[in-house]
Amino acid sequence: MQCSGDDSVDNMINLVKLCVGASEVQDLIDWQATRRAQSEDGFARHVTRMWPKREAELLNGGSLYWVFKGEILCRQRILRLDEVTRHDGVRMCGIVLDAEIIRTAPAPKRPFQGWRYLQSSDAPPDLRKGREAEPTLPTELDRALAEIGVL
Repeated sequence: MQCSGDDSVDNMINLVKLCVGASEVQDLIDWQATRRAQSEDGFARHVTRMWPKREAELLNGGSLYWVFKGEILCRQRILRLDEVTRHDGVRMCGIVLDAEIIRTAPAPKRPFQGWRYLQSSDAPPDLRKGREAEPTLPTELDRALAEIGVL
């Protein structure tokens, strides 16, 4: 999504997060199907220590982009942020996500801790419909195809 003059688009931001413990998108799908990964109402939820300061922009159409082995491969729309209290009383942020996992063109991302904001202009494009079920190409080929706009 590109920023136009529309205020609703201009006031939108995304997050990017490493998908720790997962090597491919299917691992994320399998994890989010477990009860432990869900909020009380059954939506997928990722709990993080820090609360985003740009909450209004995230909730204005933002997504969480997931990084697997150094590449962004998919995203999920952010539905809301829930307060989650750990067993020791520490307040955490539960990022509640849409069930649909949208595959994106692979985009390299260096390792980092926690999450980072991601401008829409820097986010990889979604894969065209029908491409989601195709087997994953080798990383180098995926990158080359994305660079020339084939994905």
